[in-house]
Amino acid sequence: MNNIISHSASLAASIWIKTALCFGGLLMLEMMLAQGGGGGVLFLLTLPITIIVSLPAVVGLFIGTSLILRFIPAYGQRLKLFVLLLFVILLFYSVVAVEIARIFDHQYRWAWWLAITASLIASVILGSYLTRSDINELLSTDFFPVHSSTNYTTHQTSMEQQLNVPAEDKPAESNSPILFKGIITGVLILLMMVPTLFISSLVQERKGRQQEIVREVSQRWAGAQKLSGLFLVLPYEAQFQNDKGKEVKIRKELILLPEELKVGSELNPVVRKRSIYDVLLYRTDTKFNGHFTIQLPKDISVEKVLWKEASVCLGLSDIKGIEEKVLVQIGQQKLELAPGLPNKEVLKTGLSAPVDLTGIDLSRLEFSTQVKLKGSEQLHFIPLAGNSSYAVASSWPSPSFDGTSLPAEHLVKDGGFTANWSFSKANLPFGTIMRDAEFNEEDFSFGVSMVQPADQYSKTERSVKYAILFIGLTFSLFLVIELMQKKPVHPIQYVLIGIALSVFYTLLLSLSEFIAFDSAYAIAAVATIGLITFYASAHFKSWKTASLFGLVLSCLYLFAFVLVRLEDTALLVGSIGLFIILALVMFGTRKINWYPA
Repeated sequence: MNNIISHSASLAASIWIKTALCFGGLLMLEMMLAQGGGGGVLFLLTLPITIIVSLPAVVGLFIGTSLILRFIPAYGQRLKLFVLLLFVILLFYSVVAVEIARIFDHQYRWAWWLAITASLIASVILGSYLTRSDINELLSTDFFPVHSSTNYTTHQTSMEQQLNVPAEDKPAESNSPILFKGIITGVLILLMMVPTLFISSLVQERKGRQQEIVREVSQRWAGAQKLSGLFLVLPYEAQFQNDKGKEVKIRKELILLPEELKVGSELNPVVRKRSIYDVLLYRTDTKFNGHFTIQLPKDISVEKVLWKEASVCLGLSDIKGIEEKVLVQIGQQKLELAPGLPNKEVLKTGLSAPVDLTGIDLSRLEFSTQVKLKGSEQLHFIPLAGNSSYAVASSWPSPSFDGTSLPAEHLVKDGGFTANWSFSKANLPFGTIMRDAEFNEEDFSFGVSMVQPADQYSKTERSVKYAILFIGLTFSLFLVIELMQKKPVHPIQYVLIGIALSVFYTLLLSLSEFIAFDSAYAIAAVATIGLITFYASAHFKSWKTASLFGLVLSCLYLFAFVLVRLEDTALLVGSIGLFIILALVMFGTRKINWYPA
């Protein structure tokens, strides 16, 4: 019993140290590729953490090995249970890896879990391989006690029957080559998913670079614009008693909104080239027409209003985009608006001009103005009026109607779009008179954003999600052909094929920055299919077999391209396609003898 404990402890410690070193090295490599630099520091940090976290594993391995050696006499049964023990430990730590992956970005959480799990599986396999002679020697050793010569003879006969006699229980012949090759292939599939993690990171980096360029150009051109209609600011005097009982006059302001407002805007897209990126901008010509009906509250008399100190205002989010001076015709007066608002309770930024409203017709004060603006990506309006209608027309074919209200009518064609909104006093929570009120413009803004439909980075990112499909099915096809033609494929060759499949995505990403995505996808797919087809031809010495690889890969890339192009029905089509692929794989492998003599 003491021998069992000492040998089990020695074996468990040997596997533990070698596996921890391998896992620490692989994890360091992944973190270096993801973050760059600091290899030695990362290794010094990951190795102690790996050793501490894996302490339960060495204890479980020690106890399990001791029990196997104590109660199981045959080598074949010992080996199967030992492999099962390693699998249970791997399963436990794959669950632990889920919690470890939570420290990474939510977007890449499962990618990091896959990377950690693949590294863990590879480390256990490598550690076991490096300790294979000790494992075989220990599992072949007879630890059962012998008490007498008679018992020895009986026991030796039993051991000969269980350990030495049957050929299937001998160490050199106990492994199934198909099972072993299948396990190796599965591990390689998981390992080759690790590069896709870094490809996804590269896609995000390039996408972030594009967004940075867009922000930089937009800041110099003009940002997203948000417009309100014209409104009046009327100052008036109010009286109240102070703490001493004296009458005191203070100045307050009324916000008067138009009774009727009609807005028409023509949105003209402008595409500017910056580096290798196209930045989407616009120019807009917006016309405002309507009238005010001034009805003062009952507690404010006409005499208290300072009509000569009134202001006409227009809300505008980015005054840098103004291309021409803004003139307002209000009543018989023509005014030029200047930056700044006299009252910022409703809107924070905009234009205004003083206006003398002495002797005006309070029942109907008509106005009109025209605003020519520059902006980027988005044009929004704020419905500051009793009754209002908005009409937007553009030659851009891909609008996104957003904000708090969708258009009542819209028409989108290849040559552009038109959209119409309408509001009334019945569906707005404020009237045409506002005072002492907090107003959140984000609760009412609406409009349109000009978007580039499914840009190349979004499409490439969606393509990377199908990497497991390409790698898994390609490796499985190589395994099946290898078994059928009895021409083994070395694990290094599997790795080279996996790298070729991964390089497809870097080709796609780089080419799509210069040419259309569809053309980039076709070039990258043809290059990858051609490379793997020629490689298969060189290995299997058969163009017929190589043509099969080319046909299967062509169908896979075509299937993935269709899924990338689809949006709403991608899940349905993808599920049906995967079911058909699985059915074809099962049909094609139905006659393979997985248990050869």
